[in-house]
Formats: sequence, C-alpha cells, structure tokens
Amino acid sequence: MKGNKQIINALNELLAYELAAMDQYFVHSEMYEDWGLHKLYQRINHEFDDERGHATKLIQRILFLEGTPDMQNRTGFKVGKDVPEMLESDLRVEYEVDKKLRDVIAVCETEKDYVTRDMLVTLLDDTEMDHAYWLEKQLGLIKRIGLENYLQSQI
Repeated sequence: MKGNKQIINALNELLAYELAAMDQYFVHSEMYEDWGLHKLYQRINHEFDDERGHATKLIQRILFLEGTPDMQNRTGFKVGKDVPEMLESDLRVEYEVDKKLRDVIAVCETEKDYVTRDMLVTLLDDTEMDHAYWLEKQLGLIKRIGLENYLQSQI
C-alpha cells in the first residue's frame, strides 16, 4: 500500500528515538549486570525488549506503507556513568519519545491515517504508563531512601 510520504518521514523520525532508547537500554542493562545489580538488569533488559518491539512495529508499518526504514539514526542516545545518571538518561529519552509520538499522532490525524495513529497510541500508552512511570518511581526512591539503600535493594 503506497503510504503518505509525510507519515513515512515522521515514522522514521520516531524510529530514530525508539532505536536510541533500545540501544541505550541494552547498554545500561549490560552495565547493571556487570555491576551485579540484577534487579535493575532484569527490568532494563525487559525495557530493551519492549523498545525492540516498538521499533519492530514502526519498521513493519514503514514497510507496509512502501517506505524504507532509516536504521542509521539514533536521536537522544546517551549512556550514563552511574545508576542515577543512567535512570535520568533513560527517563529523558522516554520523555523525548513521548513528545515525538504525540507529534506523529497529530500528523496521522491530519493525514487521516487512523490505523497508524491507533498503533502509535498503543506505543504512547506503553511509554507513559510503563516505562516513564517506572523510571520516575526509581528516581523518587533514590531521593527518599538514598542511593546506597536503593543500590542494595537492586542486588
């Protein structure tokens, strides 16, 4: 099905954010595993899988619309150096994905591509209700109980 060029371009822009989030979660999960923070490893590895799923859906939709997925760009990728910085960086990229999702949803509504919009609304719900919310809670825990206690709870 020949798709709208504006939607394909917007999906590729969103894909750059999802790929950055995926790669960032992958690196961070491996760092947590290396440091012995097994609970953080498990959760962030799960987030990596979720982001890979988001990227897969975007790629499939771009291909369905007869576009070419741009797999080279990573928008917002930044590896943290310690746990708080890693969690903050992951939350930042989730906020960026959230904003981009909303922008692309608006484009889909303007162009009357409701199938793509509905797919993106599902990704938005996952981004807000699962990923960002969990990261906000972790950063809140660090502030409330202190970094040392938080790290101990993640072993």
